[in-house]
Amino acid sequence: MITIKDIAKVAGVSHTTVSRALNGSPLIKPDTRERIAKIASDMNYMPNYSAKNLVTRKSNTIGLFFSSIEQGTSSSFLADALKGIRKQLGNMYMLTVSGIDDSSSMDYIDPRRYDGILVMSQSEWDNRFIYHVQSAGIPLVVLNRQLEDPSICNVASDDRVGGKAAADYAFECGHRLVAMIEGKAGFKSSSERKLGYMDSLMAHGLTPNPTYFVQGDYSIESGYTAMNQLLDLQERPTAVFCGNDDMAIGAMNACFDRGVQIPNEISLIGFDDMTFASYTNPPLTTIHKSVSEIAEEGTRLLLERLQYPQTLPVQRLLGSTLVQRRSVSKLAEHR
Repeated sequence: MITIKDIAKVAGVSHTTVSRALNGSPLIKPDTRERIAKIASDMNYMPNYSAKNLVTRKSNTIGLFFSSIEQGTSSSFLADALKGIRKQLGNMYMLTVSGIDDSSSMDYIDPRRYDGILVMSQSEWDNRFIYHVQSAGIPLVVLNRQLEDPSICNVASDDRVGGKAAADYAFECGHRLVAMIEGKAGFKSSSERKLGYMDSLMAHGLTPNPTYFVQGDYSIESGYTAMNQLLDLQERPTAVFCGNDDMAIGAMNACFDRGVQIPNEISLIGFDDMTFASYTNPPLTTIHKSVSEIAEEGTRLLLERLQYPQTLPVQRLLGSTLVQRRSVSKLAEHR
């Protein structure tokens, strides 16, 4: 097995210099780091993480926890979160993925197991887990859900502003019968997006129609079912705001199966601006809330806290903006 001392002999430097270079130490000049890294690669050097961890008392593991893996976490949401995390994390750490709703989730929260933890939080029910991690002394960043506790590092987007922007756009296009397919009950994002929709409704002097609120759970299947309920109404809505893009996909499929044209007969607006949103037929008008950007920024802050433990917690709120595509019609053009 190739060791650091073997690399040091070839490079003509001390093994301490090799160790520092391979760990990215700023004490080593960039050209020296690159030369040593190339020699290590040419020699097929593989670091012995087990031995290193015994010395540093680090696990080289970051834990990523979702409120739930099986409920309310769509495949696209999971993929975008991992994409953002990996941009920052690279190969420096192993990443484990779990759900907080796993009954054993708190049993193995230990500084010897995790160097840091990211929580992709959806619900206030996660608070017990979050404070358990904090009390264990493990560096922590909470993503996706706004927190009011300044002692916890937090990165999220303004879902309420996004919900209002979605409804405002529908009203600007002449729609007055605007329904909403809500996200998973109990999730903070669901309630914030609905509040934004209600803000817009009141700003336009409109009274909420209870039959125009249908519960979903962020899955494609729930969007399909909810849209069929709306299409069964005697007075169908002319536009539907879906709590996320996955439900909007389900809603699109329901319209297709019923022979309802989008946007000529009914308009659709999603939320999240997932990668596939621009490739639907028609391309989906949605609210840009980049899960990958939230995950990337949160991971950057976590790595900063790992390197500089005295860093004060910060709260970052990323924007939510409307992305106009072709799934919304101006009502006067078609009616």
